[in-house]
Amino acid sequence: MKNLFICTFGIFLLWSCQGQNKQSKTEVVMEKQSIYQFKVEDLSGKTFDFSTLKGKKIMIVNTASKCGLTPQYKDLEAIYKQYKDSNFVIVGFPANNFMSQEPGTNAEIATFCQLNYGVTFPMMDKVSVKGDDMCAVYQFLTQKSKNGLEDSEVGWNFQKYLLNEKGELEKVISPRTLPTDPEVVNWIKG
Repeated sequence: MKNLFICTFGIFLLWSCQGQNKQSKTEVVMEKQSIYQFKVEDLSGKTFDFSTLKGKKIMIVNTASKCGLTPQYKDLEAIYKQYKDSNFVIVGFPANNFMSQEPGTNAEIATFCQLNYGVTFPMMDKVSVKGDDMCAVYQFLTQKSKNGLEDSEVGWNFQKYLLNEKGELEKVISPRTLPTDPEVVNWIKG
């Protein structure tokens, strides 16, 4: 009888510990977020709701007007025009985080983009993409705990973040990689 009691008590302890482990694992696991939770302002001050992009592949890119990589606007616009009717969109976020290469106001940025590159893809309000004042969208893009894929750091202007049709981060593309690179084009078409 004593052995039966000890055996039953041991099984109870084992079962209790397993239950506690399951609970603590559940507490640690966070639900994967998506880009659809965000609303931002565009260059003209209108609300841009990412949830309107459900079902589309999205490229988010931080831009600058006075950077050696600024001519990428031409390639961004070309790829946007080519694939915008195939459930693809580019969303630009001007940022002044790198050597003050985006000093303009929203109105100046909009004029620059239109006059010099004929940009028609959505351009958002100027934000910070790194540091203590990093905007919420870039916190999502750069933190694995929020995007479920990987931690990253925005290395320079024109870094590209590729999100799938569910609004989930799939790839981070180097600033120097052109938007027309086969890696990017194959992802858009895939």
